[in-house]
Amino acid sequence: MNGVRIPLVRIAHARSGDKADWVDFGLFAWNEAGYRILEREVTAERVRQHFAPWLPGEVDRWPLPNILALKLVLKGALQGGGARNLRLDNLGKSMAGALLRMEIEVSADELDATLNEQRVGWWGGET
Repeated sequence: MNGVRIPLVRIAHARSGDKADWVDFGLFAWNEAGYRILEREVTAERVRQHFAPWLPGEVDRWPLPNILALKLVLKGALQGGGARNLRLDNLGKSMAGALLRMEIEVSADELDATLNEQRVGWWGGET
């Protein structure tokens, strides 16, 4: 693909949290065009590589096309859990920003379609 590298934040938003030693993400596309890109580009392996410097565990991924989202779980991500972790901002709630900095490659046409397709959400109407 002759494409453009972009951070996920250009085409998606995310929520995250933690449970014991796992970080749980919801990665949401703004629209159908963006979801098609997320589904193709955001694999469990690529997410694991993005967080590799401190992630000893595996990543599980589930597509949720009915809500234009991916669910991602990073196992072993919190050095034994929030209470035992020595990193600053150690809880999973801060990790969505780190995920949204992950870069992916898209074609210029895909990026154009994603940025110009109306956003879908609870708010209704255009953004």
